[in-house]
Amino acid sequence: MKAAGPAQAWRAVGWLAAALGCIAYAVLAHWAASSRTPGLFEALVFILPLMALALALALRSRHRLAWVAAWIGCAAGLFAARDLLPAGTHWVMLAQHVGINMALCLGFGRTLSPGMKPLVSRMAELVHGDLSPRLVRYTRQVTWAWTLFFALTSLVSLLLFVLAPATVWSAFVNLLSLPLLAAMFIGEYLVRIAVIPRSERSGFLQAMAAYRQFSARKSESE
Repeated sequence: MKAAGPAQAWRAVGWLAAALGCIAYAVLAHWAASSRTPGLFEALVFILPLMALALALALRSRHRLAWVAAWIGCAAGLFAARDLLPAGTHWVMLAQHVGINMALCLGFGRTLSPGMKPLVSRMAELVHGDLSPRLVRYTRQVTWAWTLFFALTSLVSLLLFVLAPATVWSAFVNLLSLPLLAAMFIGEYLVRIAVIPRSERSGFLQAMAAYRQFSARKSESE
């Protein structure tokens, strides 16, 4: 038990550092996207995280050599076109934001097709095993809610990009996206407390553990 104290403290420090890092990047991204004359630095604010994520995925792939070679080719192409990158800063950010949200929308939405099990139902089964009819209905509805949330986020981003000043659009993308996501999580949890009996619902930590387990199983199957 004594060893658990320092471990929990370091875990809390890690979460705090991650939260502060996300906030710092959000502010930096907002500043870069609000620039009227973006330069190479502003462009790299959005390109480097995408390239880092792509490299991490390539290294985890079963076809690692092919994907890493593709990543190197893409990096070389970006370097060769570095003088053109500043002009496309806003487009890169738009593609990043809409692309991620649409990918999540499709990831949740496709599991609502006939004959498929909703994504939230699959994760709930990792915690509860076989689901009661009430949980089957609820987890299907939550899958619909997440699908619509990501679809609406993409739509609002596109509309603001076309109709609003860059500063307004950037504030939505960089400063409001994470709070809106957190509000969605909290709202769903409050609804769950209201409509699902205590014996049939999981807590936040159980849900996070189920998500990690689900992600690990998905990675192993790919």
